[in-house]
Amino acid sequence: MRDAYIYDAIRSPRGKGRTDGSLNEVTPVKLSADMLNALKARNGIEGHAVEDVIWGNATQVKEQGGCLARTAVLASELDERIPGLSINRFCASGMEAVNLAANQVKGGAGEGYIAGGVECMSRVPMGSDGAAIAVDPTVAMTSYFVPQGISADIIATQYGFSRDDVDLYAVESQKRAAAAWADERFAGSVVPIRDRNGLMILGTDEYMRPGTDMQALGALKPAFKEQGEVMPGFDAVALMKYPHLEAIDHVHHAGNSSGIVDGAAALLIGSKEFGEVHGLKPRARIRATAKVGTDPTIMLTGPVPATERILRSSRMEIGDIDLFEVNEAFSAVVLRFMQAFGVSHDKVNVNGGAIAMGHPLGASGAIILGILLDEMERRDLSTGLATLCVASGMGAATIVERV
Repeated sequence: MRDAYIYDAIRSPRGKGRTDGSLNEVTPVKLSADMLNALKARNGIEGHAVEDVIWGNATQVKEQGGCLARTAVLASELDERIPGLSINRFCASGMEAVNLAANQVKGGAGEGYIAGGVECMSRVPMGSDGAAIAVDPTVAMTSYFVPQGISADIIATQYGFSRDDVDLYAVESQKRAAAAWADERFAGSVVPIRDRNGLMILGTDEYMRPGTDMQALGALKPAFKEQGEVMPGFDAVALMKYPHLEAIDHVHHAGNSSGIVDGAAALLIGSKEFGEVHGLKPRARIRATAKVGTDPTIMLTGPVPATERILRSSRMEIGDIDLFEVNEAFSAVVLRFMQAFGVSHDKVNVNGGAIAMGHPLGASGAIILGILLDEMERRDLSTGLATLCVASGMGAATIVERV
């Protein structure tokens, strides 16, 4: 089996996922096409150079429906002979696009791919696709469905994370993200978004709140307490499944949960021969990929079994990994990952994460892979692991190795 390499990794800045966000007027097609055009220009991709564009997207309706991947190709400067494939693994869609492309290359189904994802949450709101897992009672009741915020609070309750624990983590994410931007650590990968006249729309992640401190977060009420205790009574659903907990400790709120944003990211994946033909130097080898299904109620614990699986398949141990990116869906998700593996925070999300900069669902998996690779190069490290929790109880992971 051949090796698959990462030749380039780029992303857009992340805009606030509201009508007053800077990217609100940018359609998902344009944002995706901007990424494709940037990869083409940076790497000299001409003609039918890549086999396919595989594009992740979590809410595939309206502007994000109708095989957005193919529409983005046609709206871009890529050759129209390049097809497009849209995929959905919720929050891991962008990572799954990359993993699928890598495994296609490894299996000999083409020499090169563009893979990544997009989510314009200000234009196509999360949940607007009416997913059956949430709205069909025949599925929701038998799977003990609860919203993700309740799941995050279940994790905090189950594994002993207090309100101070999750807030301290969030404050640190903001500090690290601000320091990373101040130090221009993202400069080589972030592609500014411009209008048709070439004027800058957005050049930096605008969701960040670098002045966040424990006092500010302490003033916020738990976001999911009412939802759990009063409205549909999701705490009761959770306690039917986990009676040993007795009660759910609601500790998460907007300040220690991932931000709703617009954003996109893309990676150029190919074989050794692909690089030789196009005069490109590989940045890293995709050593292994993994995906798992997990408990759909607690839902967000997937990074732990996904990491366990990928380490087994690659015959590695956690100590073999130099650097980690664990998507910050909620503070408790990352705290549980570090607790499970005994990994120091010094090696995890060293430039902040989605709590500070936002989580554009379909793009985040590709974003964290690019951030991981950039930081491995900056620190001259060899091996990194990126992983995400996934809605409805799944997890995904990728190990990259610099070459």
